[in-house]
Amino acid sequence: MEDDPVLLPGREERQPHRAGRAAVHGPAREGVHGRGEGLARRHDLPAARHRRPDPKGCPMSFVTTSDGTDIFYKDWGSGRPVVLSHGWPLNSDSWEAQQLFLADNGYRVIAHDRRGHGKSTQTWHGNEMDTYADDLAALIEQLDLRDVTLVGFSTGGGEITRYIGRHGTARVAQAVLVSAVPPLMVLRDDNPGGVPIEVFDGIRAGSLADRSQLYKDLADGPFFGNNRPGANVAQGIRDAFWLQSMAAGHRNAYESIAAFSATDFRDDLAEFDVPTLVIHGDDDQVVPFEVGGKASAALVKDAELIVYPGAPHGITDTHKQQLGDDLLAFLKGFGA
Repeated sequence: MEDDPVLLPGREERQPHRAGRAAVHGPAREGVHGRGEGLARRHDLPAARHRRPDPKGCPMSFVTTSDGTDIFYKDWGSGRPVVLSHGWPLNSDSWEAQQLFLADNGYRVIAHDRRGHGKSTQTWHGNEMDTYADDLAALIEQLDLRDVTLVGFSTGGGEITRYIGRHGTARVAQAVLVSAVPPLMVLRDDNPGGVPIEVFDGIRAGSLADRSQLYKDLADGPFFGNNRPGANVAQGIRDAFWLQSMAAGHRNAYESIAAFSATDFRDDLAEFDVPTLVIHGDDDQVVPFEVGGKASAALVKDAELIVYPGAPHGITDTHKQQLGDDLLAFLKGFGA
């Protein structure tokens, strides 16, 4: 992938398996741009946690991966840990309703910004699922989290699925997929129910032509179901989507389109050996229910499937209370 200026549509890049701590602390890769020689010197350093002030003087928390990428995270509350992985092209702020709700109900809730998104480093390389999963492993190991419940929304569902596929469930107690992209979105001969590649090519074209307008169009239309008769999604919700999306790096967000659409997670789902909850709206116009939640639930042994009738893709905003209640009920089932 590092030889390709742009990841080709429908092409899945899967790097060799690098499970466990050795993978996170292994030899640094080259190709992280934009931080100069200081970053290159850091390539030989092990992953680390650190804080630095933001422009307003408030402390911000990061873990640094073995290739020098800073991954920003928010760490709220106390109790058994829950890690929230966000969707494309958003960041940890998209989880703020669920993070506050679960932290107020007795859990330590951590939400991070994927590389290239939000406050994390806008790397040149690594905008694919293997690296996303290894960055998540770095976060979990540096914070020494155990008995974790992993919750992934949309692309974040792919991230936690690939994490389990590459790093196992030694630190994982439960998994939740919310409007998630697994098992495989794009239409292929071995995935006849998938979404045609032309749909993702259109997103790519929109991103290159005017990604600001693309994000506005997604927020005003299919993402929250605001294009359905009678829908009235608040302007604030749609503005927050645009604001978070524009904080992502252009290349990072562009390459991530292939990551969420063309990565095959079917082998990763077969590695799930912890209680798993799948939540999906049956009017999801971004990740159709038949392609996403229904198909994933069928591949994970004993998975619980909850369908939100008439719900769109962005249920973290449109169904905040229902989603919070379902997550809390599932969390309380740990060890039962």
